[in-house]
Amino acid sequence: MQLSTTSPTLIDILIPGRSLTKNIALIVGFSLLVAVFAQIAIKLPTTTIPITGQTLAVLLTGGALGANRGAASLALYVLWGSIGLPVFAPSQAALAGEKLHFVFPWNGSDAAIWDAGIWDLASGGYIVGFIAAGYVVGKLAERGWDRGWNITVAMLVGSLLIYVPGLLWLAYKVPALDTVDKVLVAGFYPFVLGDLLKLYVASIALPGAWALFGKTSNSQGK
Repeated sequence: MQLSTTSPTLIDILIPGRSLTKNIALIVGFSLLVAVFAQIAIKLPTTTIPITGQTLAVLLTGGALGANRGAASLALYVLWGSIGLPVFAPSQAALAGEKLHFVFPWNGSDAAIWDAGIWDLASGGYIVGFIAAGYVVGKLAERGWDRGWNITVAMLVGSLLIYVPGLLWLAYKVPALDTVDKVLVAGFYPFVLGDLLKLYVASIALPGAWALFGKTSNSQGK
């Protein structure tokens, strides 16, 4: 059976209703969730970009909220960082002396977009890619892809939408990365295993939540 493009997303099962207040609260709340996950960071010696929990939160945001709210939440996240709030992942410099950083002390980038900001970050392209990933994963979730095996495909597509602008910007921003191989070594290879793990977690979390809460909702509606 082909599911309608208007299928409810997980959050609409967990929190019924279509009020503007609800949607605003969800958009803000999930943007802050991404900010928290960004502060879970592992410093790597081979790249200027640490491994963080950001992408897991991004994929879950799109899958849970759907296309428009997911993209809006991630755009708001970008805005938080753009106006100077320390919501982006900490840089290698900020992680000096730390190999693993877990939320506190809060030390994400505090650069503002109006003063270079996101475009001054080597990871700026990845951050912009979050918005596209949230929208596409959300759109596929609205088609029911968040309830079965094809959630893995949706998450993979979302991950690619993060990597493409991320790698292109990294190549532009860091002149020393003057070959495709150097760009991949700096911005792709070190993160593949971690991102596959995050993709796997997200691919289990959404169908699992549907199996639990979706059945509960259906039974209550009978």
